[in-house]
Amino acid sequence: MRVLITGGAGFLGSHLSDALIARGHEVYVLDTGSIAKVRHLLGEPAFHYIHDSIFNLELLDGLTSKVDLVYHLAAVVGVEHYVADPYETLNVNVNGTQNVLKAAYKYNRRVIFGSTSEVYGRNPKVPWRENDDRVLGATTVDRWCYATSKAVGEHFCFAYHRMGLPVTVLRFFNVYGPRLDHVDVGRVFTIFMGQLLRGADLTIVGDGRQTRCFTYVSDAVEAMVQAGLRPEVNGEVINVGTEEETSILEFAQLMLKLFGPSKSRIRFVNQEEVYGPGYEDIPRRVPDTTKMRTLLGVVPRVSLEEGLRRTIEWFRKEYRQS
Repeated sequence: MRVLITGGAGFLGSHLSDALIARGHEVYVLDTGSIAKVRHLLGEPAFHYIHDSIFNLELLDGLTSKVDLVYHLAAVVGVEHYVADPYETLNVNVNGTQNVLKAAYKYNRRVIFGSTSEVYGRNPKVPWRENDDRVLGATTVDRWCYATSKAVGEHFCFAYHRMGLPVTVLRFFNVYGPRLDHVDVGRVFTIFMGQLLRGADLTIVGDGRQTRCFTYVSDAVEAMVQAGLRPEVNGEVINVGTEEETSILEFAQLMLKLFGPSKSRIRFVNQEEVYGPGYEDIPRRVPDTTKMRTLLGVVPRVSLEEGLRRTIEWFRKEYRQS
């Protein structure tokens, strides 16, 4: 197949590009970001990198017309971004998604939409099944604009599906692995990793009892590949993750153990000290992965300890080289 990946030079997109090219597909990546994560692919005849935006409608139209399948991963992600700049988050995640869907609808190209566990909000009922309620905070709290923007993207996906567009929605749960973001920003792993590399304390927001289910990137990518290969999941929304629940405190302790001798210790900090008043944490985030296992045939294979070991080693090598 010929495949377009919007946001394909990012963390997930770069790993998906690797997997698709290894399977013999031709990949077109459309991204406004750095080429660092896909630099190793630039010499591949089957890899095409286009440094531009999903808001370039003429370019997006031309790319969509020549491919068989679209993975839409381009989005504003990261707490620091959607708390600091809610307009950009909403514009890219809502209006940009409409651009991609319009082009796909014009040429009847199948779309795999990358969504997030954030859409469930703070629903206290866990594990979360794909048809469970969304429970969000007030619109005056910027923290909820990301969850809202991705949910609106899903609504547009299903609206286009009703008009005949083949589309599948994947909701990712705390994916981590090599090439994940820059250290010190973004997700909990990269924040802790940056602190470990500098010998600083690992700062845990709140009491550390909040839980997440961490998914190693190869397991997430396998779900993405299978979603693109299976027309029977057209119209479905599917959680992508693991049901192994880990507290942030346990996660920090495991990272300290795997990193080895370090000056770093664990330090608890106030939520507002890190994110300001516009943020609200989620106590538990646990997926029901029945649909991933039955519809996609994907079972998570990489344990948290093994995945962290691989990822820490990758970041150590990158840090030494820089």
